[in-house]
Amino acid sequence: MGAGWVAGVTRARAMAAGHAGPDTAHRLAAGPGLSDALRALADTPYRRGLDVAAGAAEAQRAVSDALVWQLRVLAGWQPRPGATAVRLLASGFEIANTRSRLRALSGPPQPPPYRLGALSTAWPRLSRTTSPAAVRAVLASSPWGDPGADTPAAVITGMRLSAAARTAASVPPAARWAAGEAALLVAREVHLTGRPLTGPATRDATRLLGTAAVQALTFGDFRARLPSTARWALAGVERPTELWRAEARWWQAVERDALSMLGAARFDVSPVVGAVAVLGVDAWRIRAGLECAAFGGRAREAFDELVG
Repeated sequence: MGAGWVAGVTRARAMAAGHAGPDTAHRLAAGPGLSDALRALADTPYRRGLDVAAGAAEAQRAVSDALVWQLRVLAGWQPRPGATAVRLLASGFEIANTRSRLRALSGPPQPPPYRLGALSTAWPRLSRTTSPAAVRAVLASSPWGDPGADTPAAVITGMRLSAAARTAASVPPAARWAAGEAALLVAREVHLTGRPLTGPATRDATRLLGTAAVQALTFGDFRARLPSTARWALAGVERPTELWRAEARWWQAVERDALSMLGAARFDVSPVVGAVAVLGVDAWRIRAGLECAAFGGRAREAFDELVG
């Protein structure tokens, strides 16, 4: 047990304990409107940069910005292995920045990128690219690896599978989550939208899901051939159109695992991983609550099914 882990884990547990919690999200969803919901967040970690007059999209972005800030602070308290784990688990924000960059290259201006700081892997270089081909080239020369093509779908799918594969390899406590996420992603891309994976994406998917599953021609065969580490994520899903329910259950399973990690008396990367997950699930639930509030509670039934 090193001093770095003691400080890092202590900070992780404290930050996780301060999350808004499911009761807050349910109160937002049950409230009379978005402005009341935003005022209710004034005493939560999401008050940073929150405008009570914001629309739903702006409010949800403020919640995500607050999460990025929390993860940057958390990473700063960790010894090197802990900081690496936080960066990998926060990969979705660099992916989101890259998606926005690709959209800006071919369409209207996008919102400002997330301010990643030490959570960044290749974003400073990606932010200066001037074409999709340049985005692909930067990724190919970074830990992300070549996505296999420069279309937005190929780039984003390639990045997501790369992040999942690297997380499974480098952050053992999160390996099960990464495999489940990869199963959901491949199911959506291949068996719902009908987009084949590029060569590099196929290699990353195969590392997580096995050759038999990745080569399956039907959704039923894909689900049946998944390894146990990933099959859980698609339990009870008979058709690709039901994937949204499986994706919601993925978040719920991650939260259960994360709370168990935080409850263990350990001073290593496991409680840090648990804290990142608890904070991420909390932000996901709060964003859903704000979406429901924006509809004046008319989406409450969907909210309840989504977040439980």
